[in-house]
Amino acid sequence: MSFRRLVVPAFLAMAIPAWAHCGHCGVGESKGGGAKTGHAHDHSHAHAELGKPAPDFTLTDASGKEHKLSDMLGKVVVLEWTNHKCPFVNRHHDSGLIAKTPAKFEGKNVTWFAIDSSQTCEKDRENISAWAKKRNLSYPVLLDAEGTVGHLYNAKTTPHIFIVDQKGILAYMGAPDDDGDGTKDNPRNYIEETVTSLLAGSTVATARTKSYGCSVKYKK
Repeated sequence: MSFRRLVVPAFLAMAIPAWAHCGHCGVGESKGGGAKTGHAHDHSHAHAELGKPAPDFTLTDASGKEHKLSDMLGKVVVLEWTNHKCPFVNRHHDSGLIAKTPAKFEGKNVTWFAIDSSQTCEKDRENISAWAKKRNLSYPVLLDAEGTVGHLYNAKTTPHIFIVDQKGILAYMGAPDDDGDGTKDNPRNYIEETVTSLLAGSTVATARTKSYGCSVKYKK
């Protein structure tokens, strides 16, 4: 299996339990019942790296269903850091690029997960579920209130996109597009470009961009 597993040192394991109970927006990198959450394993590096196996994790979605990244081996996986209160996220989901892109790969070997690493996400699960239903999300919102997975991937903003290839290798990290201000008629869709290249077995033209949006509201 291509996914690495994180061994958490004993002194950290006490502070970040495998079983845990899982905000509002600020400025990101640029303007413009009990649940199993944040359970991540890696035998070597502490953070995700481009061109390296994406660290495995298990998270529970807002409806209580468990999802494990390594179960998606063989598929392209889009990880979308989100916060239902963030105006950048809502712009993308109301009528923007993120609202339209998943449907372009419907029926293809692609899986999409939204991840909420806000410290309040567990207590906010009903509002998150209502938000996802209103926008007809075709994929789950995973809850990471301890911030374990968010820190593992160094997710800084909402949105922040990470794309894993069919072999479990991290192939892209950064913004969904090149339109942080939301003013372009035809922004460059980095998600579509990356996924299309991976499905075709081609080299990803742009593997890293600077994310933008609200800062992730991690647990202090």
